[in-house]
Amino acid sequence: MMYRAAGFGNRSRGLKPWMIALLMLLLTVTAVAIGLLAHFLVSGHKMEYYQGTFKISDLRINSNSGQNSTYQLTDLREMSKSLVEEIFIDSAFNKHYIKNQVVRLTPEEDGVKADVIMVFQFPSAEQRTVRKKKIHSILNQKIRNTRALSINASSVQVNGCGKRVAPLIVNRIMSGEIAAKAAWPWQASLQCNNVHQCGATLISNTWLITAAHCFKNNANPREWTVSFGTTINPPLMKRNIKRIIVHERYHSPARECDIAVVQFSPRVTFTDDVRRVCLPEASASFQPNSTVYITGFGALFYGGESQNNLREARLKIISDDVCKQPHVYGSDIKFGMFCAGYLEGIYDACRGDSGGPLVVKDPTDTWYLIGIVSWGDNCGQKNKPGVYTNVAYYRNWIASKTGL
Repeated sequence: MMYRAAGFGNRSRGLKPWMIALLMLLLTVTAVAIGLLAHFLVSGHKMEYYQGTFKISDLRINSNSGQNSTYQLTDLREMSKSLVEEIFIDSAFNKHYIKNQVVRLTPEEDGVKADVIMVFQFPSAEQRTVRKKKIHSILNQKIRNTRALSINASSVQVNGCGKRVAPLIVNRIMSGEIAAKAAWPWQASLQCNNVHQCGATLISNTWLITAAHCFKNNANPREWTVSFGTTINPPLMKRNIKRIIVHERYHSPARECDIAVVQFSPRVTFTDDVRRVCLPEASASFQPNSTVYITGFGALFYGGESQNNLREARLKIISDDVCKQPHVYGSDIKFGMFCAGYLEGIYDACRGDSGGPLVVKDPTDTWYLIGIVSWGDNCGQKNKPGVYTNVAYYRNWIASKTGL
């Protein structure tokens, strides 16, 4: 560094006009950048992330080679990113728009679904739900006129999954602490003849995911309902169950393939209180000791009754090597299962939490469903943590039944 600086100083008298112009431009850009930063810091603007989805029609991609005769996935990703960029730069939100990132391209029968994270900076005065509607309106309107890609305008969604507005304040389920309003908007209560039986997780405006064992005694959809909100009674809203699909290889009392998807009607409208969680990719994996969260209406102690108020707990993923030790669960841990909790006990799911979500958040504060409450010995017992169905392991099965 010192050698280069000294060399630059010896040549200063011979600077050419274009060099001086370049230096002036760099100084101007730096000043503007500092000014913008100061503006955002002083005016209280904060970064907000919105997830959008849209379907590019009449396009097929070979998942083996990653390309077809027209597009490669990398090209399509860049085209989608540029399209969203142009839409918001040429809109009323151009002063608030920061950037976007295409986080996923999913090949489907009639095209490719694009999932995009859009980053904006807004003053905190206006409500987030109002902004979400405006962003959706801009995206929906402008995308109809695009010629770069053939996009199905009816497929456009904003803030599709995994976002919550409540602060993250987590206590253990078995302590009796109550979850904050809108803290876990994807949590649902599955009820048979109006009695809470299991938890479930909202994965679209018509589909839930839960545990197969919830239906081992009764799989008649007419006798089941689902409610949303942080209390069972009164519910925030309630829906009738239309269809129950239990994994074909689930056979009680065995615990493998403990997963089911449930379709309800009529569909729900997403709000701050009711919103779907994101599903992980089939290839996703999560490291032991990662922090995860469970929620449910289950009992506060072994042998207790389900609770009216939603509760929450912070857990850690336990490695298979530890969970398969003889004094833990040994050979009972099969493919498609994993353990979470603490070997010391205390923090755990319990009766009535079955089928409910175990979630993790990514660096953009987007929440993903990675586990389903499945089984365990007792509740909060030493060396007997909770065992969860691995959602990523069954990701392709979920897609085959729901199209998600």
